[in-house]
Amino acid sequence: HIYAEKDRDRMPPPESKKVLTEREKELLKEWIVSGAEHSPHWAFQPPTHATIPTSLTHKDWARGPVDAFILGRLEREGLAPSPEADRTTLIRRVTFDLTGLPPTIEDVDAFLADESPDAYEKVVNRLLSSPQYGEHLASQWLDVARFADTFGYQSDVVTNLWPWRDWVIEAFNANMPYNQFVTEQLAGDLLPNATQDQVLATAFNRLHRQTNEGGSVNEEFRVEYTSDRTQTFATAFMGVSLECARCHDHKFDPISQQSYYEMTAFFNNIDESGLYSHFTHATPTPTLNLHKNDSKENHEALLKAISEAELSLRNEGSSTAKAFKKWRKKSKRFVPEMAPEIHLTFDDAPEKNKIINAAKEDSPGEVSGDYALTDEGKQNSAVYFTGESLVTIKNAGVYDRYHPFSISAWIYIEETLPHMVIAHRTKAASDAGSRGYELMLDDRRLTFGLIHFWPGDALRVQSEDKLPEKEWVHITATYDGSSRASGIHLYVNGEEAAFETLRDKLQRTIWYNAKGDDPALQLGARFRDNGFRNGRLDDFMVFPYALTRLEVTSVATGNSLAKVISEEIGRAPDSESLHDFFLARVDDNQALKRESLFEARKGESKKIDGVRQIMVMRDMTEIRPTYMLHRGEYTKRGDQVSADTPPQLLPFPKALPKNRLGLAQWLLDPMHPLTARVAVNRLWQQCFGQGIVVTAEDFGVQGSPPSHPELLDHLALAFRNSGWDTKAFLRELVLSSTYRQDSAGSRELIERDPDNVLLAHGARYRRSAEEIRDAALASSGLLVSKIGGPSVKPYQPEGIWHDASSQTYKADTGDGLYRRTMYTFIKRTVPPPSMLTFDATPRDVCTVRRERTTTPLQALILLNDPQYVEAARILADRVLAESGGDVDESITTIFRKLLTRHPSEQEHDILKLAYDEQLKYFKTAPEKANAYRSVGEKPADESLDPAPASAMTAIAQAIINHDEFQVKQ
Repeated sequence: HIYAEKDRDRMPPPESKKVLTEREKELLKEWIVSGAEHSPHWAFQPPTHATIPTSLTHKDWARGPVDAFILGRLEREGLAPSPEADRTTLIRRVTFDLTGLPPTIEDVDAFLADESPDAYEKVVNRLLSSPQYGEHLASQWLDVARFADTFGYQSDVVTNLWPWRDWVIEAFNANMPYNQFVTEQLAGDLLPNATQDQVLATAFNRLHRQTNEGGSVNEEFRVEYTSDRTQTFATAFMGVSLECARCHDHKFDPISQQSYYEMTAFFNNIDESGLYSHFTHATPTPTLNLHKNDSKENHEALLKAISEAELSLRNEGSSTAKAFKKWRKKSKRFVPEMAPEIHLTFDDAPEKNKIINAAKEDSPGEVSGDYALTDEGKQNSAVYFTGESLVTIKNAGVYDRYHPFSISAWIYIEETLPHMVIAHRTKAASDAGSRGYELMLDDRRLTFGLIHFWPGDALRVQSEDKLPEKEWVHITATYDGSSRASGIHLYVNGEEAAFETLRDKLQRTIWYNAKGDDPALQLGARFRDNGFRNGRLDDFMVFPYALTRLEVTSVATGNSLAKVISEEIGRAPDSESLHDFFLARVDDNQALKRESLFEARKGESKKIDGVRQIMVMRDMTEIRPTYMLHRGEYTKRGDQVSADTPPQLLPFPKALPKNRLGLAQWLLDPMHPLTARVAVNRLWQQCFGQGIVVTAEDFGVQGSPPSHPELLDHLALAFRNSGWDTKAFLRELVLSSTYRQDSAGSRELIERDPDNVLLAHGARYRRSAEEIRDAALASSGLLVSKIGGPSVKPYQPEGIWHDASSQTYKADTGDGLYRRTMYTFIKRTVPPPSMLTFDATPRDVCTVRRERTTTPLQALILLNDPQYVEAARILADRVLAESGGDVDESITTIFRKLLTRHPSEQEHDILKLAYDEQLKYFKTAPEKANAYRSVGEKPADESLDPAPASAMTAIAQAIINHDEFQVKQ
């Protein structure tokens, strides 16, 4: 109660330090008396068609609807627009705004010489068609998408996501309609017959930070990633923050906690891990293979060759059938010996911590931990595991996904635990990219798998039945090298066991990266895992081929293979098991076919392992349940929810699928109140420095209201009706009289409207970190115009990564030093300090509006950063060489290259005086001149006198530090 006498009842509460004035209290009373009608928040209502103002005093000034709305507001405020900027200022302004680069002197002179009425329009059209346009718009979108070159958090490993950045550049240069741009990034993978580029676009959703820190909980961070995707979606495309509703409802927040989690459900259905790999460079799944040129066709040909080899192996032919019958009838038929690669009986005590490998003497088992033998084995002795103790077998059991192999052993389970590892050839359990193979017990269910990256690139099967406790059980797992779960067989006590397929998508190697980096085969324990606690193991064997059922019987029973075969012939001479054995071990023709199949699979594996991958979106077949989380904590699940959108914005149409594609279609619905408004507001911000809604990230009740609401709605509807044409929209803005105004507002005008909300004069603000650095490179002639490709590492302070990373920053050489700033390598934990100083973001979260600060550090960077010193030096050298050493001409040329316009007479005189002072200094200190001219990789022009060249370099640096170089005029 605003009139309550007691503090506890009064609003606002006294502790808030906020007090209503008497006038404000009266307004509240008047509102209540009038009926207390509450209008819905403006941004949550669809845009409406506004009448374009026509009753204008300065109607001739208005070139189109944009100007009419701006002028209408100015005249209501008793103001008039400013004159048009001069042509030199105009071409510099529009060239920066559309390409992020300054115009060349040649561009300026050509424009000044063109007296046609559409001269400026021709410049605009040329800029919109230039490849630098796409780079500039993409550079700004990288902030929105939180694009960086590393994962962030402690390890901050490289992500190699730059192909997505290149897709963005191409999309803008191709003028991809904004609705398509949005749809492909949100749900390109769900489009019918999606192309490689459409799936690639969905990497947008995977650009968030990720971790692999020890002790991190997989599910905790997987939930974080889902929340990040949801928040980025809301901020980037709707200009609202949903994050406040993550923990609980807020009394006056229109978005409820339930709506928040219903939104997360759209992004919660990919088969991903919350942790990425410690030990490999594997790309976190889901992934896309980025084929180039004929790579995809070549790979498909290899897959076809595998299919043909598999078909050939299945088609035995009549000669094989005859051979089988003949072999079966022989009394002394050929039966090959079992040939394990590893056979540990554990019957002898270890010598020097080594256990005899009866199959391969040079690969013994090496014991560690509290190793113990027990005489209570299945055969004789057995190894007893504590859960920490283990046996390591090196240089054996080395198989990739195309190698058939088998593992068998007798095990004794003393107690039931949720998870225990028996044998593995990996490095750790919690590492999603811990490649290799593994044999485990999960709640006493036998589990076997092969992994490239868990969970999206792996095979894993699990027995349906639990193994018995407190008795010896023989287990076998066989794998045929097919990279399919159907190629796995599990056996318990010699009988095939039914299993559930947990994962069935293995496409890449299960070996590690570096040569010699592959782990050894280990029994009984694993790093960051639960070992075979209090369990016993006996007669452990590994075979370099997939055992047939009869061979499994031989191993499990201890009977010779010849005896097992004879008994099977006597029992069922035409059995499938006998036939399978003959084909696998006896028939020479089948052996040749198996060898051909092995080589085909090996060739395909080597080929695909060389193809670059990128993280993308790919929904699982079965929808993952989504729950409301109490206070946002992943362990405190509440009610289950399904995918849906906030009804306050626009009810989700029943006809749309409840997936990301449906979400994109909902977002682009003509009645959606936010999508078009948010998009045009950000493009307006690009041209005028701030949006019609200044809080571009917040169109909600806490954000600022639009300065020109009718104009915002007009632009939103026009943008949508144009087919979401970004180039046409920007063209309309920069051709407007509003945009062309001189930026020098009068003192009275600036005092009345300090933030230029009314746009009575042209916008004036400091340009971005990228534009400032690129301008220095472009003006000096150093800028390398190559588009796309991996990120580059320009100059940074020595040891910049030392305190935050075990990695060392090593600057590139050659072209990598001079690429556009948008290609600069962004390490999230240590972003380039020169960029941060000019308010670039570390790309941790979605950012649609950068802060603008002014600090002395900015001037110090322009004076001391090698990038700017070198640019000034090269510019001075080139201009001096071209002018034949003419000082006056050189000063003018440098001034024009850096600031576009000619210097005034006074400016020229000041710079000439400064040059003379610097020349005098460098003549008396030649060692300083030589040191100055050695900054940067590019060599100095040795034909020039060091003193004059150094003095002219100082002049170039002074102009780079000039306000006009950094600030939009």
